[in-house]
Amino acid sequence: MANSSGLGYIYIEGSENSVRGSSLVVDVRGIPLDFRYTDPVRPTRLEKILYGNALDTYLREELILQSLLDSVEVNPALWICNDMDILNPLKNFGRVKAVLIAQSNHQPLEAIGHVESTAEDNVFLLQADGVSAPLRLIFPDNTRSDEIQQAAALLVEAARTMDLPEPFTRIQKALSSLVSGAEI
Repeated sequence: MANSSGLGYIYIEGSENSVRGSSLVVDVRGIPLDFRYTDPVRPTRLEKILYGNALDTYLREELILQSLLDSVEVNPALWICNDMDILNPLKNFGRVKAVLIAQSNHQPLEAIGHVESTAEDNVFLLQADGVSAPLRLIFPDNTRSDEIQQAAALLVEAARTMDLPEPFTRIQKALSSLVSGAEI
């Protein structure tokens, strides 16, 4: 894998009947560097019986997430997800820092780049730009404070030229386009 200072987005959707996922690596301007996706995985009736309650974890982590991470040719400096269930596996399988980002409804913080801890473990607010509400950042277990600061710096750098959550919308549209075969 080539080195990059970009951001990698992981998106997994579906249920135990059909799960699919995608990864999109972008540079700090939001320009795509690598895009991967999986076909929907549809477990058989026998697999549903044999895996039981572990089926969803198996599908999302071992089949979809690991497949995407193994196929990426451009290794980002930071993986971003929007699904709490894959945050810790993403850090473990992705071999780089990982974070879940979400919108917040908090008032803007005092300055761009300001990171504020919350009452929740591993949850921080980041003022990524000068006008928006701060982003809610959730880090995997055992993330060191220097890793949090490095991730925040990279996110602030990227926020100068891109909307940080927006690539998830691109991924969803791309997956929909693949299913329908239609142009976006």
